[in-house]
Amino acid sequence: MDSATVRERASELPREPGVYQFLEDDTVRYVGKAVDLRARVRSYADPRSNRIGRMVDRADALDFAVTDTETQALLLEANLIKRYQPRYNVRLKDDKSYPLVQLTAHEFPRIEITRDPDRKGATVFGPFTNKSRVETVVKALRETYGVRGCSNHKYANRDRPCLDYDIGLCTAPCTNEIGRESYLADVESVERFLGGETDILAAPLRREMERASQEKEFERAANLRDRLEAVEAFHGGDADAIASQTDERTVDVLGAAVGGERATVARLHSERGQLVDRDRHTLSVPDDDGDGVAAVLGAFLPQFYAEREMPDALLLSERPDDDDVLDWLEAEGVAVRVPGAGREATLVDLALKNARSGATDPDELRALADALSLPSVERIEGFDVSHAQGSSVVGSNVVFAGGSAEKADYRRKKLDERNDDYANMRALLRWRAKRAVDGYDDRPDPDLLLIDGGKGQLDAAREALAEVGWDVPAVGLAKAEEIVVTPSGTYDWPRDAPHLHVLQRVRDEAHRFAVQYHQTLRDDVSTELDDVPGVGPKTRRSLLRRFGSLDGIRSASDAELRGIEGVGEKTVAALRRRF
Repeated sequence: MDSATVRERASELPREPGVYQFLEDDTVRYVGKAVDLRARVRSYADPRSNRIGRMVDRADALDFAVTDTETQALLLEANLIKRYQPRYNVRLKDDKSYPLVQLTAHEFPRIEITRDPDRKGATVFGPFTNKSRVETVVKALRETYGVRGCSNHKYANRDRPCLDYDIGLCTAPCTNEIGRESYLADVESVERFLGGETDILAAPLRREMERASQEKEFERAANLRDRLEAVEAFHGGDADAIASQTDERTVDVLGAAVGGERATVARLHSERGQLVDRDRHTLSVPDDDGDGVAAVLGAFLPQFYAEREMPDALLLSERPDDDDVLDWLEAEGVAVRVPGAGREATLVDLALKNARSGATDPDELRALADALSLPSVERIEGFDVSHAQGSSVVGSNVVFAGGSAEKADYRRKKLDERNDDYANMRALLRWRAKRAVDGYDDRPDPDLLLIDGGKGQLDAAREALAEVGWDVPAVGLAKAEEIVVTPSGTYDWPRDAPHLHVLQRVRDEAHRFAVQYHQTLRDDVSTELDDVPGVGPKTRRSLLRRFGSLDGIRSASDAELRGIEGVGEKTVAALRRRF
């Protein structure tokens, strides 16, 4: 793309905030953000560095997206960099994207939080920085308007409503408990709220809170108050409160070191003046990037703090070179300092030492890569299957990045009922591989797959990978003798080998996560209540709506249970016997 083409394409763009993408053969090579798309893209007619010049020369297309605010442009840029891993961007290898909320384009749309929106006509809102607040608001929307959140698989071919209907989270269009016209009217109300009409959800929550207070249901009123605060803050209503905080209870100290095409950022986390955590993160830096540490920190900050709670202050080894990032941090109430002397400067020096060590010294992940003859094992996914003699069969999929668990990337799968460990592992890996190949999984491909088991489980997993065509290395780790099984042979590493400890941590976490899900399935709510004499569908719904879960019913007092319409002494006694 020559200079004249860049100027011509830029003249077609709006003078609004947004993100732009340079593409080569339909592959995203560079993502950038802009306060003014037209002016920013026009500047590429005269590239500011050799690296950017090469990128523009090779690009054959330009795409863009407009956002409402500069902050949204910043967050969307971070999402797109994480999703596409463009060659000419500084990229954090071990992080997550910012959450979005989407309403799908189905006949009866569903609402969901995602990092990789459906490209088939979904209506998408965001991105957002506070995932817990998004979850609170989406739940409030579902409780108010009953929009479904289930997968298409769960939605199809139902003959009775699911638990979400019983506890008031869904109006059950799957079994025609609500007509399509009424359901779409509720979806429209949800869209209006997500589009900025806060009061469409805040007003009914406020009325419900006041009613609960008048009826002296103070616990419920307090819960509704907290939910109302999250709703009112969703579109930025709490910015002043955040900015007014002066007590720096949490501080993150960041030091960065760049070496070739690899950079390391070391983070020290302090709470109330005490260091409580430290970690290192690796970034991929485009070749011949002359921007150095300031550019690395500018790219690291928005990518790393996706879905993480912001500290009250950041102490940095250098000031980021991106003013948009600094403006965003200021709006979030984060104090940014580059100390020159004193205790804070000593902490920054310590972070720098950690960063430089991470950039040069061999570590356990590098030792693992060398031992398995792989170029890198920064990202590992672990798999295990749990069942009880072929019943309640489940599979787990855990993720470790940079040696640390990435719990937001964990996934689990309910499998067909059968007492065959090899077939179950084959089915689990086929499911994961197909989602990756078909583009339905929002996570980056791992460097290594770890199978909990020996040669039989590994062979079953590799059969599934070959069948689907997902080319990712896989090894097994057998529990009994801690032998590492590979397609070409086995390794009996010393018990104190650091690279063996990496695999053990992943294997043990996959096992824990699988067993936890298996136990959850065995404690099925509908089965427990359906067996209780005197508890019919109406009483069952009333119990679940009042107490929220099986555990809530178990812990309720006899008087609280009798407060439910249709529940008398005999039913209370039956519930006590059953539980």
